[in-house]
Amino acid sequence: MTEPFSLLMAVYGGDHPVHFAKAFASSVGGQSRRPGQVVLVQDGPVSPGLEGAIESAIADSPVPVVHRRIDENVGLAGALDEGLALSEYDVVARMDADDISLPERFAAQLPLIEDGLDLVGTGMLEFLDDDGSIVGRRVPRTGEDEIRNYARFHDPFSHPTVVYRRSAVERAGGYQPLGLMEDYWLFARMIHAGARVGNLADPLVMYRVGAGAYARRGGTAQWRSEMALQRAFRRIGFTTRGEYLRNVVVRGGYRFVPEPVRRLAYRRFIARGGAAEGRDLA
Repeated sequence: MTEPFSLLMAVYGGDHPVHFAKAFASSVGGQSRRPGQVVLVQDGPVSPGLEGAIESAIADSPVPVVHRRIDENVGLAGALDEGLALSEYDVVARMDADDISLPERFAAQLPLIEDGLDLVGTGMLEFLDDDGSIVGRRVPRTGEDEIRNYARFHDPFSHPTVVYRRSAVERAGGYQPLGLMEDYWLFARMIHAGARVGNLADPLVMYRVGAGAYARRGGTAQWRSEMALQRAFRRIGFTTRGEYLRNVVVRGGYRFVPEPVRRLAYRRFIARGGAAEGRDLA
């Protein structure tokens, strides 16, 4: 039996109208298996151009759209938590406002959820902002045991690709503020709470890579978020003391290496074997 599902998107003032329009269209009308509902959370003020793109997308949508406006920007985690509360269905698919879903994405993911998984991600193709050329591929870990083990060292899911059960998200406590790491923190808590998880290795989402993509993964702010995440993992018993120390040294140190080295390390060790963090929650 197939289940209906909601598509959850958040848009904010930094999103580009054309990118948003493509993301929306690819994840709704462009899907061979469409969502039954779209929940679109507008996180704070947006430009007139983006406002127009939002209105056009809603008017042209082949499925009902719930449009939630938040007056002041609360950040992606807060916006998604509000959106989850507005989702009509237990199954919820995530999508960012500047990426592209390939046509068979939901047709491939939903059967795994219907067969008993609580959280399913996919691989991604990275493409350039300027000319659309493919520059990389993220291949996630697959298999529940492998994902659970890998999650103690790296985020095993790419946030823009996931489909999950809202009930499993709620059992884990929902999205919670944690610097720039709310998505990884949520997925770790879901795994720790016993959620059944899986990944499809096939790239079913195209991830937009703009200028500064690797620079954003480094610096003091990222390091502080990383340390807060590792302390949170240790506090709930998700990692051992040895795993905590390893992550502080390796993941913490990664935030301070020069950008060219960080790019090389990401390509060689992360993108080939697991999912790096998403755009806003890296």
